[in-house]
Amino acid sequence: MRLSVIIPVHNEEKRLPKTLASIDGYLSKQVYDYEILVVDNGSADRTPEIVRDLSGRIKGLKLIAGSASQGKGFAVKKGMLEARGDYRIFTDADNSTSIDQIEKMWPEFEKGFDIVIGSRNVRGAVLEPPQPFLRKMILGNGFKLLRKLIIGFWNIADTQCGFKGFKAKAAQDIFSQATVLGFAFDVEVLVLAEEMRYKFKEIPVRWVNDLESKVNLGHIVKMLLEIIKIRLKWLKKAK
Repeated sequence: MRLSVIIPVHNEEKRLPKTLASIDGYLSKQVYDYEILVVDNGSADRTPEIVRDLSGRIKGLKLIAGSASQGKGFAVKKGMLEARGDYRIFTDADNSTSIDQIEKMWPEFEKGFDIVIGSRNVRGAVLEPPQPFLRKMILGNGFKLLRKLIIGFWNIADTQCGFKGFKAKAAQDIFSQATVLGFAFDVEVLVLAEEMRYKFKEIPVRWVNDLESKVNLGHIVKMLLEIIKIRLKWLKKAK
């Protein structure tokens, strides 16, 4: 199994079918074996039923069911640890970054990087359409500055892009130790990667901005609290 694609979902009955069709359209043309793992994070709509119905038509599609909403980080962790691929990527249900962007990851893996993270904020990245000004300044740049002040990673432009790839061993080692279950799990993953001396590379991706994004100011506040917890845990380990 060369590739595992993990998609964390929560009440995505409207957007998920189109995303799965796009992923299937790309992967079905590849020569390697793959699996598509949809990890349900306690959906209250028809999301699980839709995945089960499509599993008979989409090669490698599998539902990993969850009984309650425990956070995006929990869903990604579960998918990463149950995946079988030599390479494992997670991507969002809204298909903001299309699966064909993985073509930019393969050369970096071949160079020896263990983790390749998509970015909306490095040279070469494309956002269509650009984010609204207030959303970019408050939810984007504001969070990024606070993240850098609390955690560091000054050389990383975008920790929150929902398109990241891992070699199997890195995924197992890192996610088995991950504890953050919410949206800030990406930050903890990179902290753990650095602690374990895994090499990671940030690459530009094409990002189709979803103007109906579910991330709001309340989520940002929770993310900041999670980042503070990560920092405190990091300081405790350093003693």
